[in-house]
Amino acid sequence: MAISISVFLLLLILAVVFLRNGALKLSHAVVCVLLGFYLASTSLAPTIQNGLTATADLVSDLKP
Repeated sequence: MAISISVFLLLLILAVVFLRNGALKLSHAVVCVLLGFYLASTSLAPTIQNGLTATADLVSDLKP
């Protein structure tokens, strides 16, 4: 659950930065949100969650 919240916050921060810089229009952000809701209700949702979890585990195991 903590990984989901972290990914959510990261994506939210990136969206706000892109909106403020003019690189992301409001209509593009709405499309991205709708795509996220659509993907969450498909059978791909567990696969995406597992991929994000595996990536987060891989990054957290890296030693600088």
